[in-house]
Amino acid sequence: MSDFLGYAGKRVVVSGCFSGMGHATAKLLLDLGAEVHGLDFKACDLPLASFTQIDLRDPASIEAAAAAIEGPVDALFNCAGLPTSFPPMDIMKVNFIGLRHLTEQLLPKMRAGSAIANIASTGGLGWSRRIPDNMAFVTTQGWDAATAWCEQNAQTVAEGYAFSKENVIVWTQFMGARLIKQGIRINCTLPSPTETPMMKTFHEASGKDVVDAAAEPMGRYSTPEEQAGGLVLLNSALASIVNGVVLPVDGGFMGALATGQIDMSKLMGKRQG
Repeated sequence: MSDFLGYAGKRVVVSGCFSGMGHATAKLLLDLGAEVHGLDFKACDLPLASFTQIDLRDPASIEAAAAAIEGPVDALFNCAGLPTSFPPMDIMKVNFIGLRHLTEQLLPKMRAGSAIANIASTGGLGWSRRIPDNMAFVTTQGWDAATAWCEQNAQTVAEGYAFSKENVIVWTQFMGARLIKQGIRINCTLPSPTETPMMKTFHEASGKDVVDAAAEPMGRYSTPEEQAGGLVLLNSALASIVNGVVLPVDGGFMGALATGQIDMSKLMGKRQG
């Protein structure tokens, strides 16, 4: 197979490699010849170059895991995440604060031409309606300031999931304009409902009808392998000028929503991606 995606021999890091989209992403990268270093709370069964246990709720754990990975890092895939069954502060730490902290720890090991891909969610589509809150939060400096902001704005954080994903989206766009000056790209995906171990929790939290409505117009849930394809494409050599993009990987949901072809009455709950 020709290396048109440019991953052969590249050192890549995948958080959340134990299951779901992260596992599928790590497997695809291995198939493409990358040197894959995995991070997760639970051990991964893939033949990785290295695996390091990490707790994204703990800055010391994040810093130790990042230090264990030798540079350079050519691509980072932030795939770890928690659903709404966890406490709001844990969700905020794993889905955004920890994601940001891990990225900041690895950035010194990333050179021009490297790239970052984050997983957001259709559950974060409310970002455009509260940019002042999002920008105030994503521009906090450091772990302690971010956690303090959440504690002081508990009503805005709410259950944690939607706000965490909004901030993945906003931070990706914000950092896109900054990191590109170093030749580093950053993008994120908006997955449609995907058959991962989290799906049961999403059904319980939002209702199966709401989740099913977010799977239209395709009429089925995506697979982790399909979501991995979007992530791997974003960090590939083919996407060398794609930066600061929020990419729907959703079988047409966003297009159908924008053109009035989604039943909004079924989407009044919290959408989960």
